[in-house]
Amino acid sequence: MKAIELTAPGLVAFRQTELPEPQVAPGEVLVRLRAATLNFADVAVATGAFPGATFPMIPVADGAGEVAALGEGVSGLSIGERVIPHFMPNWQGGAMTSRHVAAMRGITLPGSLAEYVAVPANSLVALPAHLDFVQGAALPIAATTAWNAVRSAQLRPGSVVVLLGTGGVSIFALQFAKASGATVILASSSDEKLERARQLGADYLINYRATPAWDEKVLRLTEGRGADLVVETVGGATFARALNAAAMGGTVFTVGFVSGTAVSIDLLPIIVKALRIVGNSTGSVADLGEAVRAIAAHRIVPVIDRVFSLDETGAAYAELSAGGRHFGKLGIVH
Repeated sequence: MKAIELTAPGLVAFRQTELPEPQVAPGEVLVRLRAATLNFADVAVATGAFPGATFPMIPVADGAGEVAALGEGVSGLSIGERVIPHFMPNWQGGAMTSRHVAAMRGITLPGSLAEYVAVPANSLVALPAHLDFVQGAALPIAATTAWNAVRSAQLRPGSVVVLLGTGGVSIFALQFAKASGATVILASSSDEKLERARQLGADYLINYRATPAWDEKVLRLTEGRGADLVVETVGGATFARALNAAAMGGTVFTVGFVSGTAVSIDLLPIIVKALRIVGNSTGSVADLGEAVRAIAAHRIVPVIDRVFSLDETGAAYAELSAGGRHFGKLGIVH
């Protein structure tokens, strides 16, 4: 089968290769992959910043395709069915454990830049009928993370959400929040991206280059109350402002580290406002299933900024690693 291998840490270390087609073991399914999408975790792997990866490897955690063969004992699936493999196939549900995160597609397991992959049948979720393969490939990490963010704050009509940037998690969180009836405040450095976010339903827009103290703007927009949920996708550079922008009893859902992981914070706002700081590393197969059902029910369509071919894998990684240029997700088609 055709595949892309990452031979060593580095954005120029991709090579096209031919590998044996994987054989399915009992309880597994062979998936003919049709598309993949990138996450910043993939860039971290490719640059040696993500622990646990071994080289050479087939990269990219997220993908979608169709069932090509069934292993012994597999039921409830049929050849040709469109499916989404979960990023961490051992995490079926419940709280995260070290065993759950020991196996990760595109890191410690073969990823999505190959024609075929063998995965446990119970790690697959059906692709919603209204989505294509690239859109489906956007769901495992970004949509699951955004879904868990929305659930963590128990959003309801009238809740206020603050989103930073216009990457995959932020845009999915915008779509889920609006489906919940929440008011969304979105900050970006690009007026063009802010306008695109408005078209997706964002209620208030902040250009954080023009308004560096975006947290103070959030407080003004909410008459001093702040946000019930701040989805912190940036990291150390914005964390203190995220705390300031949060309402009493609010949730700061922290998932990003594009600006670095080191942060020095004042504990007083956390204590005085009784804030919940929630770290997240995606979610389980059950969480992905819930997110997919919400997407199907609300006819949510993932936003795909650009689609690359397998031959353009290096260019796709370069586009994502450049930072701040894409809106939503970047796809790779087979």
